[in-house]
Amino acid sequence: MTINGQWLPQWQPLIDAFAANFSPEQGEEGAGLALVHRGELVVNVWAGQRSNKLAGIERTDWSEGTLVNIFSAGKGLVALCVLQLVAEGKLQLDEPVASIWPDFIQADKSSITLRQLLCHRAGMSAFHQHISNEQIFTWAAMTQAVAAESPWWAPNTAQGYSPFMFGWILGELVKRASGCASFNEYFQQYVAQPLNANCHFGVPDFLLDSVADTGPLKRPLGVMASSTGADSIALGKLMKADPRGVTNRAFSNPISLMTATNSREWRQAQIPAAGAHADARALATIYGALANAQQNVLAESALPLCWQEQTFEQDRTLGLPLRFSHGFMLSQADRADCRYGRGARAFGHPGAGGCIGFADPDFELGFGYVTHRMGNRILIDERAVRLIDAAYAVLE
Repeated sequence: MTINGQWLPQWQPLIDAFAANFSPEQGEEGAGLALVHRGELVVNVWAGQRSNKLAGIERTDWSEGTLVNIFSAGKGLVALCVLQLVAEGKLQLDEPVASIWPDFIQADKSSITLRQLLCHRAGMSAFHQHISNEQIFTWAAMTQAVAAESPWWAPNTAQGYSPFMFGWILGELVKRASGCASFNEYFQQYVAQPLNANCHFGVPDFLLDSVADTGPLKRPLGVMASSTGADSIALGKLMKADPRGVTNRAFSNPISLMTATNSREWRQAQIPAAGAHADARALATIYGALANAQQNVLAESALPLCWQEQTFEQDRTLGLPLRFSHGFMLSQADRADCRYGRGARAFGHPGAGGCIGFADPDFELGFGYVTHRMGNRILIDERAVRLIDAAYAVLE
């Protein structure tokens, strides 16, 4: 396997681990990996191939700027936008959301705060009402549906991961607090463009051909060292156990949330919790800036919000223990599939199937990995676990 890109010599063990993911046993077909250490891009590599059937591309080489749907790995970027506005005093963590979004007060939501939404304790994990397949592509339709929704439990009484609704709620708050015409306009102006990060919540026309189709990993991965690793089979059982429950509704209402991800409509819609498209360098750059206070992507006074634990309990949506700060997942020492670096302040977010970005301020590290072949882990995929282990073997 030819590895393209640039890396400093001391990072060769990480490059070897990246190449090993492309073995027949591991099944990687196309991916990118980047690391920013102490403000410097020390690794920026890519390998393999991709397809893009919408563009008539059956198979072509992966490139530095290949965009991948990073799914929930985009949630951390949404949280960053929110925290920027908190740092500026334009949003308040403990004031009711309805104070800036009056329609949100409907259906017993008058007490819900921004902090509760960020750490998945607001009960806003899924839609009770039926959402049509096409509705998810229209911002106004989705924010109106969110405003009319009721929480699944009394706010702040339980933790329940919000796979999709999280993005529409927080995105609308960013839009209202900033005065920008859209969430993506804010993200581009205050995050992506200042950092020269190739990341989009709604891919522009001129970049559509650079997107990699996503699909299942063709060869199953081996068993993780940790027996606590959660996979899609366990999630499927949760969904089937209660067809009208929060887990089933969160992932299948509507079913286009699971089936439309290679469509042009999905790629160009603003679905902040699951629809971001990025290359590996973008993730590493953004998280590298968060790992280094001198980069000024977030006011130094607000940086602790990224790693301060807000909740850690059995999650009602995913059925496993999860630990959150303000919008970011935090490490669990006993779980190989939930370790965002080695530092005590490390934070980040994985995406369905394998993509991940995280920051480790203790090591001044930003990490970004993107792949278009989706494994079956709910949290950090085994391919990424091996890369993270190899990176810290160099650092330590």
